[in-house]
Parts: sequence; structure tokens; C-alpha cells
Amino acid sequence: MPVTEQQLSISLPDGNSDAYLYSTPGERRPGVIFLTDIGGLRDAERKSAGRLAEEGYTVLMPNIFYRTGRPPVIAYPLEPGSEAAKKRMGELTAPLTPDAVARDASGYVDFLASRPEVSEAPLGVVGYCYSGAFSMRIAAAFPEKIAAVASFHAGRLFTDSPDSPHLLLPRIKAQLYFGHAVQDKTMPAEVIVKFEEALRASGGKFESETYDGAYHSWTTLDSPVYNQSQAEHAFGKLTELLAQTLKSSARK
Repeated sequence: MPVTEQQLSISLPDGNSDAYLYSTPGERRPGVIFLTDIGGLRDAERKSAGRLAEEGYTVLMPNIFYRTGRPPVIAYPLEPGSEAAKKRMGELTAPLTPDAVARDASGYVDFLASRPEVSEAPLGVVGYCYSGAFSMRIAAAFPEKIAAVASFHAGRLFTDSPDSPHLLLPRIKAQLYFGHAVQDKTMPAEVIVKFEEALRASGGKFESETYDGAYHSWTTLDSPVYNQSQAEHAFGKLTELLAQTLKSSARK
């Protein structure tokens, strides 16, 4: 059966998040929360979420920026690094404090787990760019429900802030995968080294790698630096992780 796409609205403590759900009619499959990059819900991300569902999952892709607006959350063309771009990024991200993310996480997890299209296996989360840290916060908030976390070209995973994502690692029980970009100002090489030290110290199961020749947002279909060969490698790593965790749990 082909994967179907449904438009939904998720009721959350701070409002309603529009979302897409990708599922296979008549089948219950492991659930995955797909968190978009800063560009939000759009055709490129819908294609990616649908492709992941075709691998045997029920995929929920919410508008994580619902507090700011409905899609499109960014009106292109918008020059990267321009004052207009910086202003819009601030408008989108400012409401997403750690406490706000925790409230949203509860809503997304409960909504997906309750769907008839989702099996009783644990859930997975994948985040891109800005939402890589978001995926870690979901896993830390629900350690018994989240079995897999993947993050690609995420920034600021290790900072000096008291709410830095790396400080959540001891609370996360999920198997982790991190794919890093090269020359990424939001996650430079020396910070990746520190982050990987924190991963090892946490004692969990993880993999972290930097993708040669792949720049920030290389996995995103509509990105100017989209790298097809490295994007395919990333997709392979994602599906491998989910198969090892979610599908194996469903067979038990």
C-alpha cells in the first residue's frame, strides 16, 4: 500500500500546531517525529518525511514554529545572513525556550503514540539544523518512550549555557546518531570534539561523524548546498538507526 499524507492540527498547551502525518492505510508501524529545519513545513520537507515513511514508519511532521505563524514561516527569497534573515530567525526561535519545547514534546509524543497508525514500539525522533537540539530535548523528557534520535547539521549542541543540549545526555536512553557539517559556524570542529567527549562520558550508545565536503543544510532538498551523495549517506544512517531500534523492538 502507498503512503498517504494527512494534514492535521495538534492541540498543545500553548496553541495548535498544524502538522502532516504519513502512514500506510491499514497498517500499524513504528512512529517517528520528523522535526524540520528553520524553514519549516514546505514541499522539500514533505518529500523527505514521506520518503522516510516509505521505509516502514508512521511519520509525524509538526510545525514547530506554530507560535510565530503557519507555513510558509519564511518568505523567500531571503538572503542568508542579511538583517532581514536574522530578524526572522529570531522571531521563529525566541518562543522556543527549553520549557516551551518540553511542553510541545509532551504533546507531540502523546499525539503520535495514540494514533491507530502507530505500533506499540518505542518512538524515534529526527531533527535537522535548528531542531537537532529539539530532538535531544524530546528524548530527555521521555527516556522510556524514545528509542532513537538522529540529528543532522545541528548547531549549538555544546555550549557554555546552563541549558546546553549536551547536559541532557545523562537523561537520554535512546540510541543516538549525529551527522555534522564541515565549516559550520554553529558547530565548529573544536566544538564537535567537545560534544563527542560528552557523548562518550554519558555512557550511551551513539555514533557521531562529520561529513566530508558537506556544508550546513546539505541534506535538505531545497538547500543551495544540497549534497546528494552525502544526503543519501545520511538517509542510510537514519534508516539503519531506526531499523536497529524501532523495528527490532516491534518484533519482540
